[in-house]
Amino acid sequence: MKDIRLDHELAECIEKWGWKYHHLGIPTTVERPNETYLPQFKFYVSGFPTSPFGIEWMRFDNDSPIHPLIQTVSHIAFEVSNPDDELAKRDFNVITQPNPPSEGVRVAMIEHNGAPIELIEFRLP
Repeated sequence: MKDIRLDHELAECIEKWGWKYHHLGIPTTVERPNETYLPQFKFYVSGFPTSPFGIEWMRFDNDSPIHPLIQTVSHIAFEVSNPDDELAKRDFNVITQPNPPSEGVRVAMIEHNGAPIELIEFRLP
């Protein structure tokens, strides 16, 4: 029988796997203050640097190469020590293979129960 998590218990990815919450990415079509454009992905991000909760807004160009699920459904991001290792340990539905979106950062995206989930690794000096 499958274990059922009680309301007061942490999610398995935090409690057992050691993942740490990093941010919540929310797609929007509305221009927001202080957007930063990421030309390689053809979308704008905003909000994260000033949000005490890690809220990040994402506004996509029509021809953005980002997976459609990420463009339409909010995602939660967890910091992990190595996205490749995490993907190898479990049978995830990978929608974006590990890649370096910026210097010192690697990310992968999985889909679980219709929701995108980001695994993010920081290799900063």
